[in-house]
Amino acid sequence: MSKLIMSRLTISGLGMFNCMPTWLAKLAAHSLVALAVASAAVSTSAWADVHPNLTVTQSDIAMISAQIASVPRAQVALEELTSKVNQALAQPIDVPLPKDAGGGYTHEQHKRNYKALCDAGLLFQITKDTVYLDFVERMLLSYAELYPTLGTHPKRKEQTPGKLFWQSLNEAMWLVHTIQAYDMVASSISEVNRSIIEDNLLRPAAHYLSVGQPQTFNKIHNHGTWAAAAVGMTGYVLQDDNLVQQALYGLDKSGEAGFLQQINQLFSPDGYYAEGPYYQRFALLPFVLFAKAIEVNDPQLKIFEYRDKALLKAVRTSVQLSYNTLFFGINDAIKDKGIDTIELVHANAIAYEITGDPSLLAVAQEQNQTLLTGYGFAVAQAIDQNLAEPFQYQSMQLRDGKDGDQGALTIFRNGIEHGHQALVLKNTSQGLGHGHFDKLNWLYFDNGEEIISDYGAARFLNIEAKYGGHYLPENNTWAKQTIAHSTIVVDQSSQFDGDWRVSQKFAPEIKIFDVAENIKISSAAIDTAYDGVGLTRTMAMINIDGLEHPLILDIFKAVSSEEHQYDLPLHYQGQIISHNMALDANIKNLSVLGESNGYQYLWGRGRASLEASLSQLTWLNKDRFYTYSTLGNKGEEMIFAQLGANDPNFNLRNESSLIHRVPKAKQHTFVSVLETHGEYNGRAEFTLDAKSKVVSVNSSEGDRSTVVTVVLIDGTTVSLAIAYGGDENTAHKVKHNDAVVEWVGRYAFLSSDAAKTKK
Repeated sequence: MSKLIMSRLTISGLGMFNCMPTWLAKLAAHSLVALAVASAAVSTSAWADVHPNLTVTQSDIAMISAQIASVPRAQVALEELTSKVNQALAQPIDVPLPKDAGGGYTHEQHKRNYKALCDAGLLFQITKDTVYLDFVERMLLSYAELYPTLGTHPKRKEQTPGKLFWQSLNEAMWLVHTIQAYDMVASSISEVNRSIIEDNLLRPAAHYLSVGQPQTFNKIHNHGTWAAAAVGMTGYVLQDDNLVQQALYGLDKSGEAGFLQQINQLFSPDGYYAEGPYYQRFALLPFVLFAKAIEVNDPQLKIFEYRDKALLKAVRTSVQLSYNTLFFGINDAIKDKGIDTIELVHANAIAYEITGDPSLLAVAQEQNQTLLTGYGFAVAQAIDQNLAEPFQYQSMQLRDGKDGDQGALTIFRNGIEHGHQALVLKNTSQGLGHGHFDKLNWLYFDNGEEIISDYGAARFLNIEAKYGGHYLPENNTWAKQTIAHSTIVVDQSSQFDGDWRVSQKFAPEIKIFDVAENIKISSAAIDTAYDGVGLTRTMAMINIDGLEHPLILDIFKAVSSEEHQYDLPLHYQGQIISHNMALDANIKNLSVLGESNGYQYLWGRGRASLEASLSQLTWLNKDRFYTYSTLGNKGEEMIFAQLGANDPNFNLRNESSLIHRVPKAKQHTFVSVLETHGEYNGRAEFTLDAKSKVVSVNSSEGDRSTVVTVVLIDGTTVSLAIAYGGDENTAHKVKHNDAVVEWVGRYAFLSSDAAKTKK
């Protein structure tokens, strides 16, 4: 550095340093030097051998070093990161010979290693303390010694195996992190050691994940996304254009596969990811990290503008796909994952850096994690400057499929606070191999809890003692089956005969989506889930004066030219309080409800014969009551079921459900209402409004329409008329309750305390 620059540092910098802690003063002094170096490097080609220059750049490090004294959140994060990495440094470097499946010691140690590598590399850049450089270099050399000796993993998973891990997915995750760590130290280690690490470790790993496994690398799937990101990021760091082009455009560079096709195929125009929220969260990390690396090294690609800003949409959509911070647990979901997962922490921060959207700062506050990357520092700085604005959770329809024509996930919300009500209607595509056979399924959330539930995945992730951390066999035989969801089951079989490849070809057709003043309504139909059976489900969230919470109205119509058994399960969470059905309970001997398609896991706890009247069940969840009211007819029955039959290893959770069975019908319309009401306070010993205010429900069928009326105890009535054909200009007429109901459009809503709505 020139004497001129040094003298300016001395004159302008020392006064500022006097009020700082010693460690921070040293860091700030170094930062001014770093700023000068970074400025000089701006004109350097992105493909030059300049490091770091991937997801973190020299300019990022200079900015953090120069400004960290004024950003308390970043100071705390640095102290926490230093403590965390120092704990890792206190242990001997352990790069074990791979032998364990997910959750086992060697699997978890290699995960700990790549996280420690990333953290230590970042800490070296920020502090310039060579103890962290030494740690990263020694560990990378250890891996460079081990990797060439490895064959495929001894406990290879069902999918393509890795070498360090049981599946190549984990191998790609390892490389995504490891290449970032190498980028942090590459300029500071000897050419000899760089050659050893690159030639014996990084290039072979990238080759194995690409040329070595084309079936995964070219696959449009989250495994392919991780592999493309790992190989492409490695290409940028090693200045290997071939690796970058393969990652972007597929192994043959034709554009038929690769990262851009992953964006094209896996996200809908609304930013909904084909496999559902859980895997959207998981896939976001390679998407945004590789995109960040592309933005740094190939800015002319304008990757965050690509496909109408698909990746930025996906970040906001991921947040919308949550309730009380947890993701909706559909498809193969582990249900304790939420918006504070590290994947979304990175994605949200990168999105904020690009857009400056202050509502993303509110999400970051919920996440309560500070990243010491350039984008993470920008978030911390903005939060400390009180720039955050509330994130608006909204009622919305998120189209599915690359062209938005593969159904949709509908979310209706009543409020935005953590305890608000949310109705989720799953009218999406299959979701590839991680999808479940649950077309026209629904979930309901209230009071911070999941009330009408989805089982999610049957898996104890990374608990080796439980089937090695794999998806349990029951994931296929129970969790994916239609009976495990709150949607119609025909003849005790699953949709599409349980074949996801067939299901992937079909999706529901959205008939209605509307958010009006007093009603939010959605209707979807599918006629391919079961041969010869058409299914249409209409659900509405209705606000009524005098009710604290909205009613959920469900009209589910099945039509066939032949007779079938129709089962409509309701998977609820809570303790039964009361019901008005003449229940024949099995108190000594339990029977199993079936032999296959998920029925083999259900105990029949009791059965009630239904009459032509309103059947009601009330349960308590936490401190609130829920009443399910359903129309019945003579010859139908309600089955009280409980999960746990044929489960000798206790792999399944102990959950309860109702099954409304229509044993023989060509067509049938299930009509039901879910009411949220009252309060139970065990501490203060009082109960309020424990009884339902719904006193009657009746319906009438027209040629291609249904009219339903709900009557409350105070005389308030709400009526909903649904048309199954025509458009917004088509007239309809149905005789109902000794009167004729006429309307124009797909639906009409009338409440005694609200204006009539027609659509």
